[in-house]
Amino acid sequence: MAKVVFIGAGSFGFTRGLVRDLLTFPLLRDAEIALVDIDQERLDFARQACERIVAAGEYPATITCTTDRREVLEGADAVMVTILCGDTSVWQHDILIPKKYGVDTNVGDTRGPSGIFRALRTIPTMLDIARDMQELCPNAIMLNYTNPMAMLCHAMQRETRVVSTGLCHSVQGTAAMLARWANIEPEQMDYVCAGINHMSWFLELKHQGQDLYPRIRQRVETDPEVYNHEQVRNELFLALDYYVTESSGHNSEYNWWFRKREDLIEKYCTHGTGWNPGHYAYILDSYRSREDTWKQQVRDWLESKEPIALQRGHEYAAAIASAWIGGDPYRFNGNVPNDRLIDNLPDHCCVEVPVLATRNQLQPIRVGALPPQCAMLTGLSAQIEMLTVDGCLQGDARKVYQAVAHDPLTAAVLSLEEIKTMVTEMFQINREHLPTFSHIDL
Repeated sequence: MAKVVFIGAGSFGFTRGLVRDLLTFPLLRDAEIALVDIDQERLDFARQACERIVAAGEYPATITCTTDRREVLEGADAVMVTILCGDTSVWQHDILIPKKYGVDTNVGDTRGPSGIFRALRTIPTMLDIARDMQELCPNAIMLNYTNPMAMLCHAMQRETRVVSTGLCHSVQGTAAMLARWANIEPEQMDYVCAGINHMSWFLELKHQGQDLYPRIRQRVETDPEVYNHEQVRNELFLALDYYVTESSGHNSEYNWWFRKREDLIEKYCTHGTGWNPGHYAYILDSYRSREDTWKQQVRDWLESKEPIALQRGHEYAAAIASAWIGGDPYRFNGNVPNDRLIDNLPDHCCVEVPVLATRNQLQPIRVGALPPQCAMLTGLSAQIEMLTVDGCLQGDARKVYQAVAHDPLTAAVLSLEEIKTMVTEMFQINREHLPTFSHIDL
């Protein structure tokens, strides 16, 4: 019987969907599913959701719960991590302080000053989880969904022996969108996608051996509905010739071109029709809007008499867990160390490349070089991520300042002196949440 542990199980939507997916695999239908969360109320909600799924599918699986992960890690085969270090009262400052200085943030969970300080708060906890796994379940695989993906994975893969990879749905989500634009079914499209998390590039897009890029370019250039759906990403595609993963809102933060002036934000980040065109503080506002209603929404789902869907979703994690314990091999895009996988990105940085999961193995697939026009921006972000991890592990605030100083959007808006002042303020307000920093010296 397999054992799968969920750390951060109170992330209700993720846990519910991933447990549903796990139980569709023959080797996992009788799994022990151990739910862990430090919030007892959220943990109770997750338990009820999982028990409802088990009952609906008449699965022989078992559900256990605890607020102490060490109680359940021993003997685990796979560990899924979906944590958040600090609630909105903590991470709102990642958005509000940069805005005061002129750095306009849409999501702020991946890179830039907001993503960097989220990483500084989260890396110590992720390392603690990985070290517990190293002690209690050294043969288990960690599947991480927590952002900032690349920085967290780089820290764990650098500092521990745990086999881990980071998973994001932006690759398969973007692939499905591009297939629709090309008027084919997603499963009919062959692609190679590589780069870093939220900034991976579709290096090949083919249907029956034919390049789909001319067809997609024609749609982007001539169909206003297609262009407007992803204004930022479509502009990047028209300029750089390759399509990038993750939404326009996210990607508007990762470069110099779209958020440095109010008129550009109005033009490119306001009126798009995709799920995240780029509004300021989009995710923060979304969380705030649900703070008073999420519990009732969860109760409504738990108490609903409507049959629940048990069909497998599009996340990678369950298929990887099945392959890891001996099921069918599975290919996915994962976040792994750059060990001669992408030639023109830094050695050992965290890259997002095709990976083959088999029994007790992850086998990353070599891609070669990114197109130079894509590698420039991607390589800069990868180096910033590595410098941030250095700063966090060494407790070196100056390295964090230097990392923020090289962030493209920040540098497009602020002087070095202004960046130093902003970073100092962000350190001061986060001080109690940054255990690796004994003092701040920029």
